[in-house]
Amino acid sequence: MTKEKLLEQIDLNRIPQHIAIIMDGNGRWAKKQKLARIKGHVAGTKIIKNLIRSCSDLGVKVLSLYCFSTENWRRPMEEVNFLMDLVRSYLVREANDMVAEGVRLRGIGDLEPLPDKVKREIFRVSEMTKDCSKIELNIAINYGGRQEILRAVKAIAEEIQIGKFNVEDLNETTFSQYLYTTGQPDPDLMIRTSGEQRISNYFLWQLAYTEIYFTDVNWPDFNEEELYRAVIAYQKRDRRFGGI
Repeated sequence: MTKEKLLEQIDLNRIPQHIAIIMDGNGRWAKKQKLARIKGHVAGTKIIKNLIRSCSDLGVKVLSLYCFSTENWRRPMEEVNFLMDLVRSYLVREANDMVAEGVRLRGIGDLEPLPDKVKREIFRVSEMTKDCSKIELNIAINYGGRQEILRAVKAIAEEIQIGKFNVEDLNETTFSQYLYTTGQPDPDLMIRTSGEQRISNYFLWQLAYTEIYFTDVNWPDFNEEELYRAVIAYQKRDRRFGGI
């Protein structure tokens, strides 16, 4: 089915406000192409700009991309270094266009252990784009859902200890303010590519009522048509949030 035909099936009044994506399958894609694994990561990066535009054009307000998990440090150091430089070079290359297209960057995760040049670029582009408001792009890097929750618990405990926070005020809303995604809606739709069917420590708190969509398509092949298919599938679901 053509892109235009798929778009006709989408109700623009029911667009997910926040889409989260686990970008999986770069290595499998490279293997199928008989290329080095890092070539898959390069190919996966090339589709991000068009994906942001497509989401923005649909009316999506937040797009979260799982770039590097806290567990990914276990990979060969050569690959880790390559991935870090890939993130940095993407931001260097795309920063001006992000400003022009209204894309606001937020780096989420424990950024402290990242290489200095990567941290500097995330902070620089975040500052450059702080007034952009068309779509917010979360880059989850050195991110883990369990670690995020522990970080929030520790921060709240410290504030209770010094009398800055009253335990009676603790509820889902106030707890959410201590997460990396504070001020953003929880994901309405989470997409995972490559056929794997698990959430891999991603947004463990935020995904409580998220619709999850799995596709066999490897990340470098995830194009506008695949995004539309995911949104169409989302709109066919009945979101009851625990009700009937």
